Amino acid sequence: MDVLPEGGRVAVMAVVNRTPDSFYDKGATFALDAAVAAALTARSEGADWVDIGGVPFGRGPAVSVQEEIDRVAPVVEGIVVASDVVVSVDTNSAQVAAAAIAAGARVINDTSGLGDAAMAGVVAASGAHLVITHSVGPPRVEKPPAHYDDVVDEIIAFLQERVDRAEAAGIPRDRLIVDPGHDLNKNTLHSLELTRRFDEFGLLGLPLLAAVSNKDFIGESLDAPQGSRLEGSLAAMVVCIVKGARVVRMHDIPQTVAAVRMTEAILGLRPPVRLEHNTHPTHNV
Repeated sequence: MDVLPEGGRVAVMAVVNRTPDSFYDKGATFALDAAVAAALTARSEGADWVDIGGVPFGRGPAVSVQEEIDRVAPVVEGIVVASDVVVSVDTNSAQVAAAAIAAGARVINDTSGLGDAAMAGVVAASGAHLVITHSVGPPRVEKPPAHYDDVVDEIIAFLQERVDRAEAAGIPRDRLIVDPGHDLNKNTLHSLELTRRFDEFGLLGLPLLAAVSNKDFIGESLDAPQGSRLEGSLAAMVVCIVKGARVVRMHDIPQTVAAVRMTEAILGLRPPVRLEHNTHPTHNV
């Protein structure tokens, strides 16, 4: 399977967290067998990618590099022997990225935006793709309240600098993807604004990833707790697709796939599965 679909179609990226403290699944896929099974189920439901995470982005106890490797590498190995799904690993560590690539990962999803100085070199030495995400400062630690003079302009400048750094390390542009980082060191107003202006990230000239599923900007916009954010997540995702996103990182895969396929049909990126309505000469409705 190609990392990025042809014809401008959208890759659906399923989330599988091998962590005991995931904000979404509360450790439901922490066991190795459960994580692999969740990834294979996501593929059967239509996911094009599965994103394996061993450490949540948010605050929490430290996880050593070796422990993170022990969490993610066996999951990657279990998936690639059983499925053609594209495996992505969500990590900020170059050492973890190297182990994940060796295990069969084809994408490194770096939510720190090359916070580890060795990350670009590790990816450059492989055939893997790299997702460069905007965030501020190191993950897993408390930060001051978010402030931007112009959130979109500042994210674009950050991402452009990191893209330049990745290319200088030897990663070809056709292996780079950018993510503006909804909610990552941003408040709800920031995340809503970058969603409204998502098309402006197209100025970077690279595929765009939108990771909006179940995030707090949706919960705060709707006053919806975790577990009640599906409709809001799908709405935010569709807006991002219309404005240029071509990878979407989501939790609820059957509903996501249906919304993505309908959006693709509306945008002319995918033909209808069948064409019957008002096509027969006896049909009058």
